[in-house]
Amino acid sequence: MDETQVSVEIPVKAVEEVETNGKLDSCMKYVAASRRSKKGLFSAPFLARVNGKSATLQSEEGFKGHGMLAPFTAGSLSTDVHPLLIDKSEGSYVYDINGKKYLDALAGLWCTALGGNELRLVEAATRQLNTLPFYHSFWNRTTRPSLDLAKDLLETFTARKMAKVFFTNSGSEANDTQVKLVWYYNNALARPEKKKFIARKKSYHGSTLISASLSGLPALHQKFDLPAPFVYHTDCPHYWRYHQPGETEEEFSTRLANNLENLILKEGPDTIAAFIAEPVMGAGGVIPPPATYFDKIQAVVKKYDILFIADEVICAFGRLGYMYGCDKYNIKPDLVSVAKALSSAYMPIGAVLVSPKIADVIHSQSSKLGSFSHGFTYSGHPVACAVAIEALKIYKERKIVEQVKSIAPQFQDGIRAFSDSPIIGEIRGTGLILATEFTDNKSPNDLFPPEWGVGAYFGAECEKQGMLVRVAGDTIMMSPPFIITPSEVDELISIYGKALKATEERVKELKSLQ
Repeated sequence: MDETQVSVEIPVKAVEEVETNGKLDSCMKYVAASRRSKKGLFSAPFLARVNGKSATLQSEEGFKGHGMLAPFTAGSLSTDVHPLLIDKSEGSYVYDINGKKYLDALAGLWCTALGGNELRLVEAATRQLNTLPFYHSFWNRTTRPSLDLAKDLLETFTARKMAKVFFTNSGSEANDTQVKLVWYYNNALARPEKKKFIARKKSYHGSTLISASLSGLPALHQKFDLPAPFVYHTDCPHYWRYHQPGETEEEFSTRLANNLENLILKEGPDTIAAFIAEPVMGAGGVIPPPATYFDKIQAVVKKYDILFIADEVICAFGRLGYMYGCDKYNIKPDLVSVAKALSSAYMPIGAVLVSPKIADVIHSQSSKLGSFSHGFTYSGHPVACAVAIEALKIYKERKIVEQVKSIAPQFQDGIRAFSDSPIIGEIRGTGLILATEFTDNKSPNDLFPPEWGVGAYFGAECEKQGMLVRVAGDTIMMSPPFIITPSEVDELISIYGKALKATEERVKELKSLQ
C-alpha cells in the first residue's frame, strides 16, 4: 500500500545560508541558484540533497526530468531535482548510487521487516522462479505456494477464526477488494441498501479509487473527485490533539464511540455495511488508539450488524510487538487486510482474510452464479507466495515478534527522552513505530508557519547525517526493520538528536526574524 506524503517546501533563505556558510561546492551552488521556484521556495528533498556532503546530484544530464510518473511526488520535484537513487540494501541500511550509507528508519515504506539482504527470501524466490515462475489461480487452477501460504496465514491469525484467504498484490488492492466482498455479501443476503462504509479521518487505506476514498487524508481526494459517495469518515482517535479539557482517554473513547453511533443512526443502520480501521494509524501520523477505544467501537458496530475490517497492512507480523495489531487491542474482525511485511516487501503481495460467516455466503452465492467473478492476474503469484511463506517461517523460527517486543523499549524510550524539546509537541508510538509532531509551546494548536518547513528541515538533517525518515508536514515518522540491532537503535537515536538540535536552532533563528 503506497503512502501519501505531504510535500513541504523550505525557504530559499535556508539554502542561501548553506551557500554562504560554504557547505556547497561550486556545482552545487549553481544548481541551487538555478533551481529556485517562482515562489522563492525549495522543496524539502532538495534541501536534503544540498545539505549532504554525498548529495545524489548527478551531472546535468543525469536523472532530473526522468520518464517515470513518480508516486506521491510533485511534478516540479521530478523535473528540477535529481532523485535520491537507492542502489543497494544491507540489513537495516540502504546505499545510494554514490555509495552513501543510510540507516533506513522507515523500513522502505513500513515494509522491509527483515532488512535489505535476507538470503533465505532471495533463495525462496530463485527456487520458485526456476520451477514455476508464474501460473494463475482462476477456474480452480492454482499453485502449491498459493495454497500453502493461505494455510499458513489462517494459522497465524488467532484473534478469531478465519476461513479463507484472497490474494492481492498490495494493501491498496486488499482494501479495494474488501468493499467488493462486503457488497457481494450483503447482496447475497438480500440487503441491497447496506452498502455504506465508515472509515476515520486521517486514516490511510490505499490509493486506488476505492481505497483512497476509504482513506481520511484530503491529499488523496483533492482533484481526484474523491471520496466516493458511499464512504463516510468519523473522528480521528488522536487523544492529544482532539481531547477536550479535562477529558480522560476513556472519556474521549466514549465520546468517539457515541459520535460513531450517532453517524450510524443518522445514515440508517440498515445502510451501513462496514467500519474499517488500522489498529495503529500509520501514514496519518502514527496514532495509537486511546484506552478502551476499540472495545467501545466494536460494541457499536456489533450492535448494528456492521462488519469490522481490520487494516493490518502496516501493523501485522510484528510491528507492534504482536503478530497482529488485533492481538494487541483485542479486535475481533470480520475481515483483515495484510501486505507489506507479509513478504518483507521482497515481492509485491497482499491478502484478505475472510471470516467463516462471510466465506460461507460467498461460497453459496458464487455457486448459484457459477463463478466468484473477482480476482487479478497475479492473485496468489507463486513467486510472491513462496517468498511470503519463507518470511512467515523466519518470523516464527527467529522469534521476531519477541525480538521486536524486546528492543522496542530502547527505541521508544530513547526517542521519548527528547520530549522536553521546545519544538516537540508530542512523541507517540508503540513497538517499532513512532512519530514526532513538531509544534510550538507543546500545544496541538500552536503550529509553526507552514513555510518554515520544520518537519522537512528535520528530515533533511537526518538525511545529511545518514538516516532516512518519513516527513509529512511537521510530523516525522519512523518504523525501522524488525531486525534492527541495539547498536543500530543507538545510532538512530544519536542521529535523531543531532537533527533535532539543528532544527531547534533553525526554529530559534526563524523566530528571531519575525
